[in-house]
Amino acid sequence: MCQRLRGDFELRNEARERVLALSREVVRTSANAIRHEHRGEGDAARALLADAGRAVREMRESAAAYGDVLYAGYVHDAQKEFAEAACTIALIEGDLLPEPEDLGVEPRAYLNGLGEAVGELRRHILDRIRAGEILEAERELQIADDVYYNLVVFDYPEALTGGLRRTVDAMRGVLERTRGDVTNALRQLRLERALDAAMQAVSPANATDDDLHE
Repeated sequence: MCQRLRGDFELRNEARERVLALSREVVRTSANAIRHEHRGEGDAARALLADAGRAVREMRESAAAYGDVLYAGYVHDAQKEFAEAACTIALIEGDLLPEPEDLGVEPRAYLNGLGEAVGELRRHILDRIRAGEILEAERELQIADDVYYNLVVFDYPEALTGGLRRTVDAMRGVLERTRGDVTNALRQLRLERALDAAMQAVSPANATDDDLHE
């Protein structure tokens, strides 16, 4: 009996080591995909995302026979990072969000990944502001708001949601800071337009003959 049980543990440990290595690959590749997306290298980002997706599928297949491995924390974290990368790319590119079933991740990992993607969207919004694309930044802030209001309704025990409440609380702070940044940028844009209009109104081309002789 002990020999049989030892054989089972050997197989279980081999699966664990294989899945652990794959989970690290998923986390690393997903982070690189996000980095390339922020650099405007969409093709490279999607290629890396596809690589991460293959590792996620292999991870699930390797752990399928061992529930304690399949539902380990490092598997959840890897799925969350992959979901974050997929959602970040979709949000920045203006695509439809992928479904958790399409990504092959658990619902709670997907929801947490989607929540963390809002932090990456904030970075993109700030890049928009620096580039003078204020109206686009405002539109993306509205998208981030929509994500928040869809996630905040998942008011279930943390054991079920994988810490989603903490993710949503962090999102609230990210959104408040981003809203302040976008609001300041919009005020600056309106001020610049008002100044331009005033300058046009008093420019020599718009002045009357009486104005020019005064």
